[in-house]
Amino acid sequence: MPVGGGAGGLKPLAALFALIGLLVSSSAGAQLLGSGDKVSDIRVEGAQRIEPETIRSYMSVHVGDPMDPVELDKSLKSLFATGLFADVTLRQEGSAVVVRVVENPIINRVAFEGNRRIEDKDLNNEIQLRPRVVYTRARVQRDAQRIIDIYRRSGRFAATVEPKIIQLPQNRVDLIFEIDEGPLTGIRRITFVGNKQYSDSRLREAIQTKESAWYRFLSNADVYDPDRLTFDRELLRRFYLKYGYADFRVVSAVAELAPSKSDFFVTFTIEEGERYKFGKVDLVSGLRNLDPNQLRQFLTVKEGEWYDADAVESSINALTDQVGTRGYAFVDIRPRVRRDREKLTIDVTFDIQEGPRVFVERIDIDGNVRTEDRVIRREMKLVEGDAFNSARMRQSRRNLQNLGFFDKVEVTNVPGSASDRTVVKVEVREKSTGEVSFGAGISTTAGLLGDIGIRERNLLGRGQDLRANLRIGTKLKAIDTSFTEPYFLGRPLAAGIDAFNTDRNFQRESSFDRTELGFALRAGYNISSEWRQNWKYTLRHDQLRNVADDASQFIKQQRGGSVTSLIGQSIIYDLRDNRQDPTEGWFARVGNDLAGLGGSVHYVRSKLDAGVYFPFGKDYVLSVSGETGYIYPLKNDEIRVGDRFFVGGDNLRGFESAGVGPRDVSVASEDALGGNLYYVTTTEFSYPLGLPSEFAILGKAFIDVGTLRKADTELASGTDTGSLRVSAGVGLAWKSPFGPIRIDLAKALRKEEFDKTELIHFSFGTRF
Repeated sequence: MPVGGGAGGLKPLAALFALIGLLVSSSAGAQLLGSGDKVSDIRVEGAQRIEPETIRSYMSVHVGDPMDPVELDKSLKSLFATGLFADVTLRQEGSAVVVRVVENPIINRVAFEGNRRIEDKDLNNEIQLRPRVVYTRARVQRDAQRIIDIYRRSGRFAATVEPKIIQLPQNRVDLIFEIDEGPLTGIRRITFVGNKQYSDSRLREAIQTKESAWYRFLSNADVYDPDRLTFDRELLRRFYLKYGYADFRVVSAVAELAPSKSDFFVTFTIEEGERYKFGKVDLVSGLRNLDPNQLRQFLTVKEGEWYDADAVESSINALTDQVGTRGYAFVDIRPRVRRDREKLTIDVTFDIQEGPRVFVERIDIDGNVRTEDRVIRREMKLVEGDAFNSARMRQSRRNLQNLGFFDKVEVTNVPGSASDRTVVKVEVREKSTGEVSFGAGISTTAGLLGDIGIRERNLLGRGQDLRANLRIGTKLKAIDTSFTEPYFLGRPLAAGIDAFNTDRNFQRESSFDRTELGFALRAGYNISSEWRQNWKYTLRHDQLRNVADDASQFIKQQRGGSVTSLIGQSIIYDLRDNRQDPTEGWFARVGNDLAGLGGSVHYVRSKLDAGVYFPFGKDYVLSVSGETGYIYPLKNDEIRVGDRFFVGGDNLRGFESAGVGPRDVSVASEDALGGNLYYVTTTEFSYPLGLPSEFAILGKAFIDVGTLRKADTELASGTDTGSLRVSAGVGLAWKSPFGPIRIDLAKALRKEEFDKTELIHFSFGTRF
């Protein structure tokens, strides 16, 4: 039967009649017994589970008390307030008080029907009613509303919940919440009122909430979320402040639900205000022996440029770090801003003063169920006893986020046990760090490829990384495992070991297959925030096999196995804003390998690569990158073909894989022989195509220049012109939900007649 029927709805009426009856009977009793008469007995009727003595304990009237109508009224209210009874009546029989109760039923089971999007356990965690708890209509209504709130938080505003009960023997009930989840409540339209400088489409890109569209089926950004809408107000403010609109404000952000409850209409009313430029930018210092002029080079704001609040904040962070390195542990940098509304300029003075002398009393860590405390503490730039520094606290938070172990990281500080003490509180919420992945891909270099991988990035909560991969494809078969300890011997030294067995098919390029079996030991460490160095020792056995009968004589001579014992190092200087998808900054990397510490192969190999990135507005990036390498034989050994460099395909588009460089033209297969020296440069311009930003598709225009040559000796039957090859083309890069996809259309503009060219180069990879 539906909740709401039964005796529960008669509570107020019953209480009223009971009170009237008590007043009348008390008045009559007073006439018979007199004002000094007392309660001689309290009888309880209707009780089933609850002991009569328990019921009497809730009453304010007891045996021997005066027969007072006010106290009887309080007793009635107290019994109702317990929530144990659907109905309570009190009546007077002579000098006795009779209490008649109708007990609320006990919940036998709580069930949910119709919930497909939210699991039972998640709903149970939100509601208060449980089996063996007393059933009340008010509690059921509150829990039903909680369930509706859960669905609204997940974007389903049309969801309805109808609680029903099934009567059972012994005054028990089954409580069932019948749920109609309804459709997701999307965003039909986002409108801006008051924007003059930026179009609606530009402002829609600046916020997180998006309009509903078919291509957003893998995202929930087009589902209405009031918390996200609140954050959008802040994003709009940051957007305008970044471009100089210091007077900007969001007047209102209103979401109106359509009558069908399937969509919202969102309207932002804004006031842009005037656009300001930086006026005078100055530095003043209240610290002894600190010359502020020495810090000007670290300012990211310049006079005459458009005002940018982000640049002001980054200047404060840079100054805080630099002042801290000069031995000033306690520093407080505040920007003093003076706005000139007539000249539309903002003067900024960075005031460097000594901050309060506060030390870190302790660091409290909460939320790490599996991850050991030491894994978190070693990423902290503050330890107990240090002078408190807000910049280091922010860096600690970034370090913890970069681990990838946590969904949520909050690092705050609260007052300690004394005025000069503070407690740093670290709150984390762990996420799954284990992965079982399957992959599929295809490219013009590697062909069809399947991938199966197992990885645990936080092994046993110690921060260690263990992985195993199996790759099987038309041109590659490989199995490899690796283990990494990020803090070897308790120091910030990432040490690891790799084991691998690889079989590559080079039949198309050079008429042979190559098998590699071995292991590697590696170690890496940060010299500074920009510099990093890595060391590696590799021991492997190489086998050149399946050499075709019509292969080059040079390749036939190298048929068989070899052992390589190699030690190498690489050092990188990196100032890119993002290492995976850079848009600004530059990097340079140098690597050196020495083979010959045992084994049958002896050579020295060096590589250098670098790149620089120039942003031009939003999503427009010009990049110039290049790489070069040289391998030199020792002991007059001939460099084996498997150790040589090959150019073409991924590193020189417009040419096939290994399509450039020395080639044996005396055989029908025209096998690529590789080279000892190469260099390749790429100039690429990345630009948006005018598609919605959720598509994550960018256009590319590029020019590739490179060459490959055999620098030590000339092949009798080979070709080695060493001339520059040039190609140009356009492409598309898509960060798809299934993995990165890149398609390039390139034309070889300058080539040799024996080079192998291709028009289309593509790659596709996915892990799921």
